[in-house]
Amino acid sequence: MSEQVNYQVIRSFGPSVFKVKIPDSILNHLNSYVEEIIQNKKKQAELNWAHKLAGDVTEEFILEKEIIEKSGWLKFLSICVQKWIGIETQKKITKFNVDRSWIVRQFQNEYNPTHWHNGHISGAGFLKLPKSFGDHKQKGKDSDYSGGKLQLIHGSRMFLCDSTLTIKPEVGDFYFFPNYLMHTVYPFKNTNEERRSISFNATIDNNIYDVYGGN
Repeated sequence: MSEQVNYQVIRSFGPSVFKVKIPDSILNHLNSYVEEIIQNKKKQAELNWAHKLAGDVTEEFILEKEIIEKSGWLKFLSICVQKWIGIETQKKITKFNVDRSWIVRQFQNEYNPTHWHNGHISGAGFLKLPKSFGDHKQKGKDSDYSGGKLQLIHGSRMFLCDSTLTIKPEVGDFYFFPNYLMHTVYPFKNTNEERRSISFNATIDNNIYDVYGGN
């Protein structure tokens, strides 16, 4: 992978969130792969992972190990996690094992309820988005429309400390966060277009992750 990775550490509340941009070469490879799967009903059935995931969405399927490696996705995740953990802990990870990575295809009125992931490190990002999520607001309310947005949740609201970080999706944006960080995706309206996201779970050195281990 020759592209330089631009990153941003977000610390809006408790744990930090690491924001990066997926290189175009990887983004295009993954989207092309998804389009192939959509046309292959047998493959769709084989890779279906909806029964293991929380979402009420059109389709969720696992990425094959070969694609994770060939697309550059595995190397990209490893480089980003190495950078993020180095910044946060001043330690260098020696292990990075992706348990699984998956695609979520979401359409209007579908959603992902509040949930969390397995492993040590997780993340979510965006491969394809509708031109608009619509503009559905209750009469008399001035709050921004949340349709299609990703919301990260931690703890409870306190003075000088918000409990949520609401993210407006942009194609190519990817957010790394600890596995325990709760998150949800709001439903959207007034469009027949797809919101396509990608996520993963991974483990790193246990002596770095386990802050209660005495190391």
